[in-house]
Amino acid sequence: MKRYLTRKILIYILTFFFAVTIDWAIPRFMPGDPVAVLLSRFATLPNVAEHLHSYFIQAFGLDKPLWEQYISFWNALLHGDLGISIYYYPKPVAEIIKSALPYDIALLVPSIVLSWIVGNWLGALAGKNRKMDSYLMPVFYFLTASPYFWFAIVLAYLLGVKLDLFPVSGAYSYGIIPSLSWAFIKDFLHHWTLPFLSLFLVQLGGWAIGMRNMIIYEIEADYAHYLEALGSSERLILKHAFRNAMLPQVTGLALQLGLIVAGALTTEVVFSYPGIGYVLMQGILNQDYFLIQGCFLMIILNVLVANFVIDLLYVVIDPRVKYSYTGGE
Repeated sequence: MKRYLTRKILIYILTFFFAVTIDWAIPRFMPGDPVAVLLSRFATLPNVAEHLHSYFIQAFGLDKPLWEQYISFWNALLHGDLGISIYYYPKPVAEIIKSALPYDIALLVPSIVLSWIVGNWLGALAGKNRKMDSYLMPVFYFLTASPYFWFAIVLAYLLGVKLDLFPVSGAYSYGIIPSLSWAFIKDFLHHWTLPFLSLFLVQLGGWAIGMRNMIIYEIEADYAHYLEALGSSERLILKHAFRNAMLPQVTGLALQLGLIVAGALTTEVVFSYPGIGYVLMQGILNQDYFLIQGCFLMIILNVLVANFVIDLLYVVIDPRVKYSYTGGE
């Protein structure tokens, strides 16, 4: 077990290093001048803007060679400093992410976990019941084939504009101050429903199709026919089939954590939901190097931590994984 953990931790450290290096490099190879975006606020004072340009270039360290910027970046990162946002100047990036993170957690965790549970349950039902399968599969295919942003727009139009059931933008109403009061929580849930539904339903289709296919495969496997020949009950056969079918679904859960970030980004933009995805889009549009780096860093950390937890769970769920690394020690 110790050898398994050591190898996994080493792999994740190397992955983190290369992912963060790419995260640092990509914004700097984008065309354009990020400081010019900041100075657009001083468009009516051209003389002042000219002097401020050289000041901000030096202040953000953009006048240094790339290798020196790279070393400064790692030095600051290891000290917990993500830099100052260019677009939201003079706000620190860490503070912007800190204010956006709770909204992301409140949206992503329920949508991922609930879609995984409900999708696997519905997929298992469809896999063992042919009549139900014929009704549910078209729905699953429709949901999983729908792009996140398109489904978000459809829900916003139907439930927000036409039926006027939910607000279509923001995380809470103007005039309400975020707090733990019942008035704010009620208003937040009202705004949260549409972004949640758009993520939950699209993911649900994919989970259900995956589980349905795995259940059909497992029911037709040799061990299932052997159990049937021994007179085992259908319940027992399905129990073993479901357990084996869960293994790739658990792996898929880890992979989905990376994909859902992209889906959340477009969903948050459609609903102007102030999560990491929305902040990241603002950073990209305004060439804010430090904000882009900070947002991607959070995404990288979340995906790696989630995958590491899944790796640990895999040892418990499937003893073959542990045996392959330890040789039965």
